Amino acid sequence: MWKTLLNWKSSIYMLLRNSSLYYTWKAFLYYFANHVIASIPNESLRHLYYRRVMGISIGKRTHVSMGQFITGYYTRCSIEIGNNCVINRQCYLDGRQGIKIGNNVNVSFQACLLSLHHDVHQPEFPAVGAPVQIGDHAWIGARAVILPGVTIGEGAVVASGAVVRKDVPSYTIVGGVPAKKIGERPQGMVYLTDFHPYFDTDIYDESKH
Repeated sequence: MWKTLLNWKSSIYMLLRNSSLYYTWKAFLYYFANHVIASIPNESLRHLYYRRVMGISIGKRTHVSMGQFITGYYTRCSIEIGNNCVINRQCYLDGRQGIKIGNNVNVSFQACLLSLHHDVHQPEFPAVGAPVQIGDHAWIGARAVILPGVTIGEGAVVASGAVVRKDVPSYTIVGGVPAKKIGERPQGMVYLTDFHPYFDTDIYDESKH
């Protein structure tokens, strides 16, 4: 009986997968996330949708601000965010090839993390990509762009507006277009990022600190 039921469900699933309705539904879930869920002031409700519906992994005491634009494939949104992280307002998170963010990472507003783009050197202009990885205690500045396949090392800093196309070593500070080394950061970072503001503001409960 159970085998027959499973075969029946599998057949229905494959039938839907081969219809436009399936892809329309998946596209709607992303649209709803970016234009409705992202505008909800309650952090817990936003996180619930991101986790349960989109399959995003969000660690403990992590804050994902309002206004995010998140994309992924219809089968998955491959984004992992560690503990004690802050993803500030209006970031572009491309989960098509994967984003993995460590612990105590700060991603400033309007940063763009890309895991897929196009090869401009090929006549076919094919889509190419690779996962983006960001190490513990890294800081991505406002409006910085991280290109596919880049690894940002532990404790590294990407200055505001930088375009990063190569890996950034641990505790290195980079800036510019394209990004180049402009400094170093002390090793042995021990701070815990703890930022949970009210609504879409920078006001949080200082009485708990």
